[in-house]
Amino acid sequence: MALGPVLAIIDRGLDQSIERLFALLRIPSISTDPAYRGECRKAADWLARELATLGFAADVRATDGHPMVVAHGGPKDGGPHVLFYGHYDVQPPDPLELWQTPPFEPRLVGANGNRRIVARGVADDKGQLMTFVEACRAFITAEGKLPLPVTVLLEGEEETGSPSLPPFLDAHKEELAADVALVCDTDMWDASTPAIITMLRGLVLEEVIVEGANRDLHSGLFGGAAINPIRVLARILADIHDRDGRIAIPGFYDGAGELDPEIRAQWRALDFDERRFLGDLGLKAPAGEAGRSVLEQIWARPTCDANGIIGGYTGAGSKTVIPARASAKLSFRLVGQQDPAAVREGFRAFARARLPVDCKAEFLSHGASPALQLPLSSPYLAKAREALEDEWQRAPVLKGSGGSIPIVGAFKRDLGMDSLLVGFGLDDDRIHSPNEKYDLVSFHKGARSWARILAALAGRN
Repeated sequence: MALGPVLAIIDRGLDQSIERLFALLRIPSISTDPAYRGECRKAADWLARELATLGFAADVRATDGHPMVVAHGGPKDGGPHVLFYGHYDVQPPDPLELWQTPPFEPRLVGANGNRRIVARGVADDKGQLMTFVEACRAFITAEGKLPLPVTVLLEGEEETGSPSLPPFLDAHKEELAADVALVCDTDMWDASTPAIITMLRGLVLEEVIVEGANRDLHSGLFGGAAINPIRVLARILADIHDRDGRIAIPGFYDGAGELDPEIRAQWRALDFDERRFLGDLGLKAPAGEAGRSVLEQIWARPTCDANGIIGGYTGAGSKTVIPARASAKLSFRLVGQQDPAAVREGFRAFARARLPVDCKAEFLSHGASPALQLPLSSPYLAKAREALEDEWQRAPVLKGSGGSIPIVGAFKRDLGMDSLLVGFGLDDDRIHSPNEKYDLVSFHKGARSWARILAALAGRN
């Protein structure tokens, strides 16, 4: 069946789609503030009702925190079963005085090709998730049904670390089982070039505490004779990287692998100005592994960074003290098949080997997760690439993500499925900041893109 009528409905109904999005944006579903607990429930109820009007079997599920919305629609078979994920909670709008208009009174501003919607949560993630809802609406309006089985999962705690999500997934594994997950909480390469994130770096969070004497010491009385834990900690941290930016921890790169030649060639062809990227930060030269491009360094190579150091006196003025302890917090970004447990133990052994006789170290783990990669041979990836190119008339960029998206790891770990990460946000959308916006083109063509992707996954090319 031709896709034209579905796309035409999206085009003709754009004003009504915006009105529905505005209704959702007016709900201040701030998950981190207990004062807005009722508003989070209101947003969940609104979404469940909206999906129910489209024929989904939709309801709101209670958790220990904010509720989940779960909806099932489409045929029982025919094409792969997809699980769509989004979140309805938003960040606090503070500082309010920096907003040009009230954060929960959405506005459409600009003119011609530069129109954009301004409101808290419009790009992260309400506008994004509504592109998928509107694509489903168009199919149901045009054809009376969805082209394939669809489950929708919308949560209300993404902005607070999703504490209720792991137990919910564990308790509803059979109900939420699908062939592939669709995640919209991502962005494009630029305003006219779509993107699919195919690589997510993993994460190991460590804290090391180096202890020396049994109390803080006067540096005049004990300096030179007593070991200083700050000096020991500084040596450990300094030894982690060699002169070429490589990490010197034995075995650290085990499983890291190398970038696929197709992806490396695509990244090299991208219009990416390394000098400008760093120059905007007041920097001049890449500090990662020598011989690696900046995109490779931030998307596809493992890293170690000290995120904070504490030791001794840090107040105003001076205090001549040799501290009894010094500590540092570190984050390791992982790629490929690197084992988080092996990386953690490798670092601990590396640190212990640098402890002098009068020092000991304590280690605290603050979490770990492996890297994830969608195989380039995935049939779902191939169909999504074709669908996005049909809509945008540009081949999508297959991006890496320097950060981590925990839900994707949970889908892989708990439900055994890969994820297609396709979103339509832009770098300048100001998510988590005042005057958050979402381009109207992103919203409109995002809905059209999801319609094309659903059709492609259903085998309708």
